[in-house]
Amino acid sequence: MTGSSEIRPYRIEIPQADLDDLRDRIARTRWGAALPGGPWERGVPAGYLRELAEYWRTSYDWRAHEAELNRHPQFVTEIDGATVHFLHVRSPEPDALPLLLAHGWPGSIVEFLDMIGPLTDPRAHGGDPADAFHVVIPSLPGFGLSGPTREPGWSTGRTAAAFAELMSRLGYERYGAQGGDLGAFIAPELGRIDTGKVVGVHVNAATFGFIPFGEVPEDERAGLTDVERARLERRAHWTEDGSAYFQIQATRPQTLAYGLTDSPVGQLAWVVEKFKEWSHPSEALPEAAIDRDRMLTNVMLYWLTDTIGSAANMYYENMHAAGGWNATPPTTPTGVAAFAEDIAIRRYAEAGNNIVHWSDFSEGGHFAALEVPEVLTADVRAFFRPLRDEKP
Repeated sequence: MTGSSEIRPYRIEIPQADLDDLRDRIARTRWGAALPGGPWERGVPAGYLRELAEYWRTSYDWRAHEAELNRHPQFVTEIDGATVHFLHVRSPEPDALPLLLAHGWPGSIVEFLDMIGPLTDPRAHGGDPADAFHVVIPSLPGFGLSGPTREPGWSTGRTAAAFAELMSRLGYERYGAQGGDLGAFIAPELGRIDTGKVVGVHVNAATFGFIPFGEVPEDERAGLTDVERARLERRAHWTEDGSAYFQIQATRPQTLAYGLTDSPVGQLAWVVEKFKEWSHPSEALPEAAIDRDRMLTNVMLYWLTDTIGSAANMYYENMHAAGGWNATPPTTPTGVAAFAEDIAIRRYAEAGNNIVHWSDFSEGGHFAALEVPEVLTADVRAFFRPLRDEKP
């Protein structure tokens, strides 16, 4: 790793001019003409987006949410040429286990805000103090408050290496890792590269390494449970009707970045569509599962930091990484929380992971930390409970 290893305190202080510019841009949106049709069948409906954008412009209070974020200790450091921003909240319990929480796309550190208190101070939240964690919540390089990356190559593998260095700089010799979406790539990779320190890996919204590769033969499909068949169908639907964003970000992220960086409403539509389609129930508006202000705060972290383009680049880097995907099966104990909109299937996950814990839930979706934080917190506690005193 290159660069200074200094860790500096950080506080979010967005200039008022940036907020005024945002409101002005929303007010001057060129909306275009929408074709008639059923809601959401061609993408985000104009009526819904107009109302949400106007709420964003006139009612949403960034300063209140900035203050909420600033209540947690924040820091920045440079690792491998990139700025890494992170929250670091230590537990009052002296024997707490360090835990790194890795978000995904189009998420951010905002995903974990409702979990920080219960994870770090279970005694104050009706839990067992023996389940306490010191939490480290980084903004992925190229995402949010870490700012845009300045060079190519920032795949999830390189990010995992940076996070291993971060935990070392913080003095943690034993720790756990948890992540969803891209975080479910990063956390298992930490288990591979930092095997002497990572006591366990917990994931949700898991895909690569936790699902079948290619088509599943009919005779194999016949042996699946109803829940597993439903997940296969959900994966097929995503491939056929929901993966265009992936293809664009994995092949032409720079072309996409111009429009999303220039238009706040364009960026809002690109992100909110995923909150709608991936939260539970996916048929409902995203606000049925996720607080509207929390969702907009997540969008703000991309807008205010000019990172919607560099974040999209992580898909490109993963698909073009030298040497391809790291498919080396990790030996680290691994736990999976599979929520109602997830597609992970245990029998396929076991082929490439040391699965010691698996939970299937009929609620929650891709953004479980936002949708059902208490359920995800309980599962994280349950997974790490028997691992706390074991050596990696």
